[in-house]
Amino acid sequence: MSLLDRVQNPKDLQALSPEETVAYCDELRRFLIESVEATGGHLGSNLGVVELTVALHRVYDFALDRLVLDTSHQVYPHKVITGRKDLFPTLRRTDGLSGFMARGESPYDSFTSGHAGTAVSAAYGIAYADALLHRTDRRVVALVGDAAAASGATFEALNHAGHEGKRVLVILNDNKWSIAQTVGGLSKYLNRMRTLPAYREFKKDFHEAIGMLPLVGAPLARWTESVKEAFANYMNPGHLFRELGWTYFGPENGHDEPRLETLLRDLKRVDGPVLLHVVTEKGRGYGKPTKDACHAVSAPAPKPSVVAPGPKPVSYTKVFARATQRLMEDDPRVVAVTAAMPDGTGLADVAAKLPERVIDVGICEQHGVAFAGGLAEAGLKPIVAVYSTFLQRGYDQVWQEVAVQGLPVVLAMDRAGIVGGDGVTHQGLYDIAFLRTFPGITLMAPADPVELERMLAHALSLTGPSALRYARASDPDASLPGNDVPVAQGRGVLLRDGTDVAFVAYGTMVRTALEAAARLDAAGVSAAVFNARFARPFDGAAVERLARRVPLVVTLEEHSVQGGFGEVVLSHLASLYEPVDATVRVLGVPDRLVPHGERADWLARFGLSAEAVADFVLRTREAARPHRR
Repeated sequence: MSLLDRVQNPKDLQALSPEETVAYCDELRRFLIESVEATGGHLGSNLGVVELTVALHRVYDFALDRLVLDTSHQVYPHKVITGRKDLFPTLRRTDGLSGFMARGESPYDSFTSGHAGTAVSAAYGIAYADALLHRTDRRVVALVGDAAAASGATFEALNHAGHEGKRVLVILNDNKWSIAQTVGGLSKYLNRMRTLPAYREFKKDFHEAIGMLPLVGAPLARWTESVKEAFANYMNPGHLFRELGWTYFGPENGHDEPRLETLLRDLKRVDGPVLLHVVTEKGRGYGKPTKDACHAVSAPAPKPSVVAPGPKPVSYTKVFARATQRLMEDDPRVVAVTAAMPDGTGLADVAAKLPERVIDVGICEQHGVAFAGGLAEAGLKPIVAVYSTFLQRGYDQVWQEVAVQGLPVVLAMDRAGIVGGDGVTHQGLYDIAFLRTFPGITLMAPADPVELERMLAHALSLTGPSALRYARASDPDASLPGNDVPVAQGRGVLLRDGTDVAFVAYGTMVRTALEAAARLDAAGVSAAVFNARFARPFDGAAVERLARRVPLVVTLEEHSVQGGFGEVVLSHLASLYEPVDATVRVLGVPDRLVPHGERADWLARFGLSAEAVADFVLRTREAARPHRR
């Protein structure tokens, strides 16, 4: 039996000999490579923390102790050790194993993670509560990547925890990468720490030599602690963490499992906040060449049996990058800002051609949005490329530094809607709700890839703030029938007329509405399809005209029904002096947390496939028929 099969839980791991433990790490790394290459998922970050995770589970009992992972891209070894190895074929799939730490999936997962900069705060909250409740039976550990450590929220937590002094261990996993290569002053600071072995050797040799002196050795050794600390403050950049109130250890080799075990056992006895700095290699053991230390890999794509005629599908992310580059080439004032996501937002290729005008601010969405406000004030035309879910982190800055100032900042929100494998922490289902109340902002959503290009150009022509949302999806690289008309501020487009029902659709759901209308044709139901284009300003006059001549209006959106586009339509029609007679129904994502899984699966479950929408109309018409007069 392999060691991987022998270890079904952390107690099995703790029973291994030191030699078996090292061999287990090798087996675990090979398993991760084989498994994730088959399913897709985050690979590089997990390969880099194999020895560290093994050491943590051999020293701590996380059924009692608490482990909080920042972002939790590095959670796969933890999942294997805690008994979920056999679930890896379902990784990130509908109803399968989450790709992140997930409360409820296992008693070993104490906090659902997915965003960066949160672990130190959450871990210290647990530690603080334990202190107030006089709990002394467990320890709290936070594992933070070097890029997440540059997040403002992490600095806030380090500052507070260092001041309060409760017992907590923060492990800084330093691999010089986040999703892209780490940027900023902290990256340079950590690099200095990695390249100062002279301090570590001096500290060890000096302390051992003094301690061996006869008679005066022990007193002198105690006296030299102050000398050693003064020398450390001079030689070792870890002085920054000590000034914040942390006991700092490192940097240490994050792949030396026996050494890590010894350190962790020793650090369990240290009171107060402790920061252990370990250096790891992202993608360790992955023999294939990669451009980004294999942050994530995709599952093998199935080969299409039949090539569909017409334009080839293209992702909205690629279209955004294509449009951004063209706009930059046409206007030197156009710049793009990303928060550590140049690849995910499509800007990496643009940066390769126009490096000075694509600005990566690190995992600091708040700073990125406010920074864009400053760029706009100075006369540039900034585009903030950000995932919908990550813009939530910069919400106050959208209000204070953009909306209040009335500045022409464009928020390009990728991954708006159902995101697939990344799951609950990454679903882009709330941006309409949290943006549409801001006075002066323009909200748009393209129905096809070509419309995204036109909308981005339109956004850059505005004198105030704007946001456009687009899905993690691919569609044919062409306009939908009837949709190839210029974008006009606050105006939608009637793509097809009908007399029985009117679909008022926003963004990705326009294509679904057209497909549902075609299905209804076969059932003898005449359906109009209106591409709203804008959620703000809303084309209320056009929708009112539809609502006065059809008996049923159905709104469609890939967004939560709470505060979403359907509410825009409802509130407008309810505000009319002369009420409309049409029945209005809202279709969207229900008011619930949406876990990971295939986008198509969840759209179907929520009744947002073309077939489900057409069936909904037929059922609604049938239910209303006895009540007609």
